[in-house]
Amino acid sequence: MPKSRIKKFRGKRTFGGGTHKNRRGGGSRGGRGNAGTCKHHCVRSMQRGLSFGKHGFKRPECIASDKTIVNIGEIDEAIEQLVADGFAEKKGDGFHIDLANIGIDKVLGSGKVTKPLFITAGGFSSTAKQKIDEAKGKVTELAGKTETPKPE
Repeated sequence: MPKSRIKKFRGKRTFGGGTHKNRRGGGSRGGRGNAGTCKHHCVRSMQRGLSFGKHGFKRPECIASDKTIVNIGEIDEAIEQLVADGFAEKKGDGFHIDLANIGIDKVLGSGKVTKPLFITAGGFSSTAKQKIDEAKGKVTELAGKTETPKPE
């Protein structure tokens, strides 16, 4: 069985690295840290997934407020439970609900509307308004809640 490299060089001053002046600084390894990642260590940096330069942008805080949303189909499915929990009221055939009390800012139009819903919220998508109107419901948008235009 051959000797291992470590045992082979035990007791030698430079462990097979030539003279004692070799292997001295960061130059023997091509620089320290992330040096050379765009040049002679390019393949290594790609394998590690490093990327350089600026990427994307940071949205201003005044625009980046996240809205709490709900789909109209989810409201339609859960309206009986919302009445039982006291978040909504049933008046005649229709269901009246104020989503601002629950903490929902905007209603989106995914799903089916099978019951007449009278909904008050901060904002509605156009499809949500259309579906509520087709089901003989009513949409009430809260004043003072204006939607800021999205930057393009």
